[in-house]
Amino acid sequence: MLRSRLAPTPSGYLHLGNAVNFILTWLLVRRADGRLKLRIDDADAGRSRPEYIEDIFRQLEWLGLDWDLGPAGPDEFTARYSQLQRLERYRAGLNALQAQQVLFFCHCTRRQIKKISADHLYPGTCRSRFQAPVEPHTVRIRVPHRWVFDPASQEAAWPFAAAWPTSGEQAPKTLLRETPSLPPVLLATEMGDFILWRRDNLPAYQLASLLDDLDDEINLIVRGLDLLPSTAAQVFLAEQLGPAGAAFLGAEFLHHPLLTDRQGRKLAKSDQALSLAAMRAAGTSPAAVYRRAARFLGLPADEINTLADLLAAVTAP
Repeated sequence: MLRSRLAPTPSGYLHLGNAVNFILTWLLVRRADGRLKLRIDDADAGRSRPEYIEDIFRQLEWLGLDWDLGPAGPDEFTARYSQLQRLERYRAGLNALQAQQVLFFCHCTRRQIKKISADHLYPGTCRSRFQAPVEPHTVRIRVPHRWVFDPASQEAAWPFAAAWPTSGEQAPKTLLRETPSLPPVLLATEMGDFILWRRDNLPAYQLASLLDDLDDEINLIVRGLDLLPSTAAQVFLAEQLGPAGAAFLGAEFLHHPLLTDRQGRKLAKSDQALSLAAMRAAGTSPAAVYRRAARFLGLPADEINTLADLLAAVTAP
């Protein structure tokens, strides 16, 4: 059975790019009679805020997107589903990696790294530090300089009869039934020795996301192309876990192009992209979002008024 997830981070209000990703994931799961989980990645407690968590539920309800597993609302999420409830699990995963002797302790700050590294990648200062220092520190994983992730090994074929979507508003002109080839990711160049455990004693995104996907038996992950390096990092972690990470190595990924603004910049919470809440306040309807998703998928948007219309369009022979 196909199993996927919606996994927003509550670090800002959801925007149109989030909505299209959620709709695409929902369509893939529903057309395959699969199971969909709502998972909110809130391990970064410094950026997570209650109003952002509430916004996730509010916008999913507005869009009519349902899920089969996960919290029904903010209160249940906080009580039962927060990643902060799973710290023991994440620590166990970290310990399993520590047993493989692939981790090291690092006391370098971001400011120090930026000062000595032109590309802001970690320069390997503490690679030989295997004992935890007294001062606040992070835990990093050593990434071999030549380790490469080839997306073709796990990238799902584009499943719709419509075109592979382009960024922005431009409609696709060539019908493709396969995902365009994605470039290999040299992880050491993209991310360096990345952090698994932060100096505030919380798990980093890559570790928490991988372990959640393993525990939830997720076998399809739909992401924007900007998260291709994260996929590479998580595949690398899964390899280091041995048999415990094998299921993730059998999962499929679909990395889609990003929605952009009129200047060609990707929509991002950090850039204060126009939120769904603001769009709603300005009178935008869910149907307008469905039609935007239809254009993104190369479907005839004028015929789309409901989520059911969109599902029928992608399941049509």
